[in-house]
Amino acid sequence: MRSPIAAAVLVASIGLPCAAEVAAPPEPESYRTENYRSPTPATLRGAKVLATAEAQELWKSRAAIFIDVLPHAPRPKLPAGTYWHEKPRADIPGSVWLPDTGYGELAPATAEYFAKGLERATGGDRTRMLVFYCLADCWMSWNAAKRAMSIGHANVAWYREGTDGWAAAGLPLENAQPEGRLE
Repeated sequence: MRSPIAAAVLVASIGLPCAAEVAAPPEPESYRTENYRSPTPATLRGAKVLATAEAQELWKSRAAIFIDVLPHAPRPKLPAGTYWHEKPRADIPGSVWLPDTGYGELAPATAEYFAKGLERATGGDRTRMLVFYCLADCWMSWNAAKRAMSIGHANVAWYREGTDGWAAAGLPLENAQPEGRLE
């Protein structure tokens, strides 16, 4: 009795990763503007989609600039003497954190912040490889990578698994601070 059950469990578990890929939604023509934390497409036209091992190799060789786009809650207005503890963000070491730049629609000031942040990170070289990420199943990094290509960056990659995949692989993370924090 144990063998047929074990075999059934093994067969079912082998099929799970394939089922997850089949469930990936199609790539939309435009930016995602709602339900940002939901299954993402397996592709991004014009960009390379990275697995964790590929992202790790680019990181180890310093062949790319890693850009985190996870939102960052600004410090609220608090009464004098109130302590504020920011929620820490664990990033891939050496990343540039450009928060709030992965939304589907950006205010002009945020779009400018994004463009200037990429310009600073690349030293103005739009051929430098950029790797965009946030969390697994997060459309914000997909949007940001698409947006970077739309403003002329020619070497764009999307790390679909983000810090969730990085941490699951046992790779290092470090606490980060946003670049030129928006308030």
